[in-house]
Amino acid sequence: MPSEEAPVFFATSGIQVDPWIPPLVALAISFFTSMGGVSGAFLLLPFQVSVLGYTAPSVSATNQLFNVVAIPSGVYRYWREGRMVWPLTALVVAGTLPGVFAGAWVRIRWLPDPKNFKLFAAGVLAYIGGRMVVDLVRGRGGAGGGGGGGRGGPWEGEGKTARPKPSCGAGGASTRIASFDRRRLVYVFQGSTYGVSVPAVFLLSLVVGMVGGIYGIGGGAIMAPFFVSVFGLPVHTVAGAALMGTFVTSLAGVAFYEVLAVFHPEQSVAPDWWLGLLFGLGGMVGMYLGARTQKHVPARAIKALLAGVLAFTAVRYVLEFFGA
Repeated sequence: MPSEEAPVFFATSGIQVDPWIPPLVALAISFFTSMGGVSGAFLLLPFQVSVLGYTAPSVSATNQLFNVVAIPSGVYRYWREGRMVWPLTALVVAGTLPGVFAGAWVRIRWLPDPKNFKLFAAGVLAYIGGRMVVDLVRGRGGAGGGGGGGRGGPWEGEGKTARPKPSCGAGGASTRIASFDRRRLVYVFQGSTYGVSVPAVFLLSLVVGMVGGIYGIGGGAIMAPFFVSVFGLPVHTVAGAALMGTFVTSLAGVAFYEVLAVFHPEQSVAPDWWLGLLFGLGGMVGMYLGARTQKHVPARAIKALLAGVLAFTAVRYVLEFFGA
């Protein structure tokens, strides 16, 4: 039995690393990213490839295994504090799950080389991130993400809506569903009423699920900023739904890679379960603490974090396109 200080060899990934490093790195990343509804897997992947030297195809599956293990603790915390908008979560899951399998089919049949689409994805992420930066510069980085009425702010329902506070604070942090049907979801948060089109959320979730199935990303890095910047929903209420969508995408992804491994025994396709569990355990703690801390963090700071996430991902995709 090796000592705590000795590196451990992980057979599936073919790497050697001190066992405390993966959970510590995952904890630090997920603590910050989970506040915005992003698991942090997009940062773990380059860490595994560039720092640990894990370059086998199974690195994507291991990354998704991290999501499967880590995310439930964050979702639990958001649920416990009453900040899970369950109809929104249900729409995200309903669209994400079929999207994952459709994306996997598209990946195999038509997109053996996703390089060109990544440049397109970088443009989309840069656009959404740019909108968030403009909101922040103009001083519209409050809970609603937009300020004012229309698509960029609180839904104009019956009566007058109160101005959202910049952060959740200790009280009044739970959500209340005002109405939910096949056309529109309306809920109340901190005295303000927010509404979103049900078909629009389902379509977004379907597209994000397909992207996750094609390129092996959870989707939270796209979904959470889109909810905040385009739909104008308060960031403190969308993180749980975005994380749940990422969880479903990743669960399906791990299962899909396990099936593929049966037909490709010559390659390392299935996840490295021990390494993925170590990452996941650290992420589990980080996401729980991040979800617990989020209500004390101003919405502007979380939006700035999301904008940084989008910028990083967009730049990474551009560099990959040009072979850097």
